Amino acid sequence: MKPAQTLHQLTSPYSWSELPWGEYYREALEQQLQPWWAKLFGFHLLKIGNLSAALDTEKCAISHQVNVGIAGNNLHVLADPYQLPFAAKSVDACLLAHTLAYTDDPHRLLREVDRVMIDDGWLVFSSFNPLSLLGLGKLLPGLRKRQPYVSRMFTQMRLLDWLSLLNYEVLEQTRFHVLPWQRTGGTFLSTHLPALGCLSLIVARKRTLPLTPTPMKVGARNPSLSRAVGATKSYRKLP
Repeated sequence: MKPAQTLHQLTSPYSWSELPWGEYYREALEQQLQPWWAKLFGFHLLKIGNLSAALDTEKCAISHQVNVGIAGNNLHVLADPYQLPFAAKSVDACLLAHTLAYTDDPHRLLREVDRVMIDDGWLVFSSFNPLSLLGLGKLLPGLRKRQPYVSRMFTQMRLLDWLSLLNYEVLEQTRFHVLPWQRTGGTFLSTHLPALGCLSLIVARKRTLPLTPTPMKVGARNPSLSRAVGATKSYRKLP
């Protein structure tokens, strides 16, 4: 797997309004998440990062919600996301709204989130899609050091690969909001060409059993059947 760690220091915005068209992104993301809030259940929801804390999660079935981040005005716990001050398997759901886009080591962050997540816990995260009109901006030297182009943009396939290694079952993967400068994101294009959406959303659950179990050998499953199969093979070899 290609390393995702970088030596560049990334600065996460304190609010969606610090991003060009950021409020449009927030509204589009909240709309995509609305059907899922009633499906999440448990006792504790972690919203990691300032952008996560700014999302409206009032309709989430999990009532106890904690905003976590290094610095910000809308945070309940000031902590390094790489070292969450919570016990292992104590959190029912985690929301990472573009958190991976502004971290220098997303693998480490996902492992830490996985540590505090209970079995069958919910992981919800969003990111910018590099294969979009927004992603094209990273190819222009004059825009690379500006928001949101300075952030890291991972393809959805790469994100799914990381989740597979951590044994998460993906329940939803979608891209939306094709035109970043429009509040609706371009309704027609978003409906018919969602793969070009500037925003990517993934909803997954932590599983304890392997998602692709290894089939047992016939002999280990039933010794008597194994002897019968061996005898049949010997019979067939007789002239």
